[in-house]
Amino acid sequence: MMKKRTNSLDVARFKKHIISSLFILHCSLFIQPTFAQSPYQLKTSREVTWMGVGAVSLGASVALSHSIEPLTQAEISALSPDDINALDRKAVYRWSSSADRLSDVTLAGNFALAGLLTVGTKSMRQDIKTVGVMFIETMLIANGIERTVKGITQRTRPFVYNPSAPMDEKLTRDARQSFFSGHATNAFATAVFTSEVFRHYFPHSKLKPVVWVGSLGLATATAVLRYEGGLHYPSDLLAGAAFGSLVGWGIPKLHEVKNKSELGRRLDIQPWSTGFSNGIYMRLAVFSR
Repeated sequence: MMKKRTNSLDVARFKKHIISSLFILHCSLFIQPTFAQSPYQLKTSREVTWMGVGAVSLGASVALSHSIEPLTQAEISALSPDDINALDRKAVYRWSSSADRLSDVTLAGNFALAGLLTVGTKSMRQDIKTVGVMFIETMLIANGIERTVKGITQRTRPFVYNPSAPMDEKLTRDARQSFFSGHATNAFATAVFTSEVFRHYFPHSKLKPVVWVGSLGLATATAVLRYEGGLHYPSDLLAGAAFGSLVGWGIPKLHEVKNKSELGRRLDIQPWSTGFSNGIYMRLAVFSR
């Protein structure tokens, strides 16, 4: 009698699990309007290559920066704003240490926005390894190349021409590293990276324009503050913004998932288990990217 009751309980439990499995499958196939696949993918060989390029260029930039000879007071006295092109000449009359410090704040704001969107949204948080690797590559390449160019060009910053700026600031190696702007490069690389990645994870989100405007607004503010601080010429900032935007767009673009059919982008199949029974979990997104 006890054995018969036990068998009946096992059958009832099995039916219950079957019904639960069918319900989950039904909901996954017809109700859940999410994306089954990450829009990006990592490949070991590619990541090693790009990180290597970034690390090598960053190392080269450090060696170049140490080779820069600071200007002497005699050389500074001989500088004339008339030697600067018309587009950049007005920058020599700018000097503000507060604008300099505030540019660090707006740049940090862009980094914070990228971090908050990654941690605060489920899709990006679940794919944090991929997003993190892409962002590290973006920063390595952007900073490595930007700083290498600075070490090669050794352009004098605009404040060096300004009598109001302190002499001790003019006598540093950094005073000869104006082209092109590192702040603008980092700000626009982060802004475009953040906006592009958010756009791909949430293609139907109404917040896409908000993310674009917010991140690019912070990047623009950073560039303007660097100009007002007397640290960069307009051409430094334009070059940094253009290069940073290119890297911020290009790295995610290189990692986009390609060559997938419509069904392949929408269908996700994974092992499924409740601890009592096992099976296959299938999810078909209602909308595709």
